[in-house]
Amino acid sequence: MLSLTPEQEKMLHGEYGRTKQMAMRLLVDMAATAGATELVPIHSAHLSGVSPLTGGLGLRQFLRRLAEDVSARVAVPTTLNAAGCDANQFAAMRIAAPNFREQSLEIVALYQQLGVQPTQSCTPYEWEGVNCQGTAAWAESNAIAFGNSYCGLLTNRESGLSALASALTGFTPKYGLLEENGRLPNLRVYVTPLLSDPTDFSILGDWIGKQRKASWQMPLGPIPLISGLPAALTHEQKKALTAAAANYGCPLLYIEGEGEAPDGRFQDTLTFSAADLAQRYADLRPRQPVSLVAIGCPQASVGELRAVAELLRGQTLPAGAPPLWVFTSAHNKAIAERTGLAQIIRASGALLLENTCPEVVPYDPTWVRHVLTNSMKAEHYIRSGLNGIPTSVMKLADCVAVALGKWASEEAEASPRHPVTPSPRHPVTPSPRHPIPPSPRHSVTSSPHPSFTAQGRGLPSQGDFCVVAEAFVTDAPITFLGFVNRETAVIEEEGHPANGQSMAGKIAIFPKGSGSTVAPYVLLELFYRGVAPAAIVNTDIDQQSAPACSLEGIPYAYGFDQDVIGQVNSGDVVELRRSGEQISLRVIARGA
Repeated sequence: MLSLTPEQEKMLHGEYGRTKQMAMRLLVDMAATAGATELVPIHSAHLSGVSPLTGGLGLRQFLRRLAEDVSARVAVPTTLNAAGCDANQFAAMRIAAPNFREQSLEIVALYQQLGVQPTQSCTPYEWEGVNCQGTAAWAESNAIAFGNSYCGLLTNRESGLSALASALTGFTPKYGLLEENGRLPNLRVYVTPLLSDPTDFSILGDWIGKQRKASWQMPLGPIPLISGLPAALTHEQKKALTAAAANYGCPLLYIEGEGEAPDGRFQDTLTFSAADLAQRYADLRPRQPVSLVAIGCPQASVGELRAVAELLRGQTLPAGAPPLWVFTSAHNKAIAERTGLAQIIRASGALLLENTCPEVVPYDPTWVRHVLTNSMKAEHYIRSGLNGIPTSVMKLADCVAVALGKWASEEAEASPRHPVTPSPRHPVTPSPRHPIPPSPRHSVTSSPHPSFTAQGRGLPSQGDFCVVAEAFVTDAPITFLGFVNRETAVIEEEGHPANGQSMAGKIAIFPKGSGSTVAPYVLLELFYRGVAPAAIVNTDIDQQSAPACSLEGIPYAYGFDQDVIGQVNSGDVVELRRSGEQISLRVIARGA
């Protein structure tokens, strides 16, 4: 049972204003979802959801609502994630998305109105003056994994919405990674090759996430204990590893030999071999002309900037070679300016950008047709529905060699490695609902009973409801950002069991969300466009779906006493009913 302090009760009852009331209500809902019994103070917060590309219409409309409460201010030091462009070098970025610069500046200004520090950086752990230890509420997947793994940070994998709620109130529910038993490793990973280049570590992190299995019971995400790595990793190696592992929900990792790892509750053992590493490099190698070389995802550290400068020293990018863009934070760029690194990079003809990151830029598809990067995090999101651009990965030195015209791709003898379906590349005007094809059933190992009923739990802020609709069911987590179409709610992720199916107007039943912490703003946008699920049912704690459901009243349920994924098929007609504290899910009719 959740116990609130007198101050928290006052917030919940609106004595500190509408915005803090809404934030506290969301936290109470999150606490109930997690089974937390108290809300604890935080020392800092970090907010994701800054670029119009990632936050979209949902983010802008939500922040405008908050801005109506002029008294709303954050209660703790709060930093801001990377924006969608370098506003001072916007013309050089050749962004064609309408009103993008204006929308970006508006978003940052609205956050500043709340008292948020406009760092516009995805690497708060590299900033002087940012508290990276103790209890916090951070949203930005790479920063969460890095802070929990190396800095002494205690933060759950917050969504942009839940982190904002914590920033406004100064509290967060105590559960999960804030407790010792929630930080135990649950996956063993043995690494047999000797890794050295940061891109080696990026490939390893992404590979770990790709091994996910439906049988894994990891409500907080994979927490691997990795053996076989060098004795002492550099900052850049650690950063590359955690950022890529976070692609698939890893909030924390342990490296054998670096500190003392707690005893784990291991559910599986993986071995990453030299053949795996070689195969991934072969798969990721560019096989068509490169349009753009993008370095700095997460934003480049001073060490990465130094490495780039050394590769470019005395060199000039030739005409006809792909442009080289180097992304970093304002903090690290200022250091690069003082030390001469920035001058070396710019003298080569490369573009040195601040306040933005490769994954949140709306590239102009008329000239950006293939991106080369040294980051699996960038590869994961640039090729997603955010931009839908084929993306290749090589080591930093090879990436710079391509930009210098010293390395030729395997020309278009092969088709692009990541075939994609054309999708909106920037926020668009709301349009009528698109026709949605019938959804095939998901595959299950059990045989569903003709009549099935299960009992679950709900959010304290939601009252009675009864939703009758077709079921959408998948046993795989859903990555909302970049892999759910914002206009149709169609899953657009190659290899996902529900690829090509839409959640619009259906009772969506899935384990949880995965990927970026900006996901709730995608769900908000689906709601504002009228194509959101009619209701959402999760089996695990989900800091991505539940916050948006809490704010906009989308019926939400979780924690059922039976296997709803195994016993309900896509296409079944389902009733989700709440009466008081009781929530039931009942199959009314089986689909064809």
